Amino acid sequence: MASDLVSQTMSNKTEPGNFFEDFSVGQRIAHATPRTLTEGEVALYVALFGTRFAMNSSDPFARQMGLPRAPVDSLLAFHMVFGKTVADVSLNAIANLGYANGRFGVPLYPGDTVTTDSSVIGLRQNKDGRTGVVYVHSTGVNQNGEMVLDYVRWVMVRKRNTDAPAPETVVPSLPEAVGAEDLIVPYQVDVSQYDCQRAGSPYLWDDYGPGERIDHVDGITIEESDHMIAARMFQNTARVHFNQHVEKDGRFGRRIIYGGYIISLARALSFNGLANAQSIAAINAGRHVSPCFAGDTVYAWTQVQERQEIPGRTDLGALRLRTVATKDRSCADFPYKDSAGGAYDPAVLLDFDYTVLMPRR
Repeated sequence: MASDLVSQTMSNKTEPGNFFEDFSVGQRIAHATPRTLTEGEVALYVALFGTRFAMNSSDPFARQMGLPRAPVDSLLAFHMVFGKTVADVSLNAIANLGYANGRFGVPLYPGDTVTTDSSVIGLRQNKDGRTGVVYVHSTGVNQNGEMVLDYVRWVMVRKRNTDAPAPETVVPSLPEAVGAEDLIVPYQVDVSQYDCQRAGSPYLWDDYGPGERIDHVDGITIEESDHMIAARMFQNTARVHFNQHVEKDGRFGRRIIYGGYIISLARALSFNGLANAQSIAAINAGRHVSPCFAGDTVYAWTQVQERQEIPGRTDLGALRLRTVATKDRSCADFPYKDSAGGAYDPAVLLDFDYTVLMPRR
């Protein structure tokens, strides 16, 4: 009798994730689970992306910049904050569409614990009535409640019930870019002691000019195991990255690569040409232009959009950059948009507008 009862009882303890109609403007979400970073995540991040920036690679180099030890890479911090939001915001997503108004705060170190909370700041149902766009403002903090990353993203999410009424459309007004006066600069440089040779480049903030374009030259081919290991490390649970059993019948017939993986690859590739861009201070805008799959080879190029002075600082300056990542196409000719400035080149994967900190002369 007991075994019959067990076999006939349906449990509802699992979470199917939120669909578009489950969100409401003003809704606040406390995300599971807090995550303590270790040296293991740092080593694995290097193994997956090959990042080489000196401040994140060397404790003595970081101490010369006024930090107690080497902090984790800016984008590893980003992924840890972002990954917490996936189960609640984008488990049923079709695509992560963009980013804006992102500011990095205190450096994150091995041993620190990240916790993330989000609020819904906008909703817009799509014309097909089957999906909608959700705008969320997410903030990650460390164990002391200090801000690690604060940013907005928007994501296309499936509806559970296509007959559910559309919510009132609310699209938040977002700045084009984070101003230099709003950047958080968590370290300082003794210019006389800064070792350009060990950092990997003789070029500092003063050597870059608006409009300058840099081909980062190298390409990296992504293996299926690479992107799945990365997404698991970030605790990004979106089904489109893992479940081939389901995705074989989906839009592309295979798993797609987490868009943040492309951001990290492009940043790692940018070392060749921007080695002294030791950290990211802001994410101004970002767009995942097209999907990427295992077997694709990623290249990148960067345009300097603006050279910014930071109020009250003479040791560091900010460079606003646009990095474009492509698949299976080198970037010697800087592929981007057509001559009318509308359609992207078919090879473009990522259009990423961000601000970095770099020592001055």
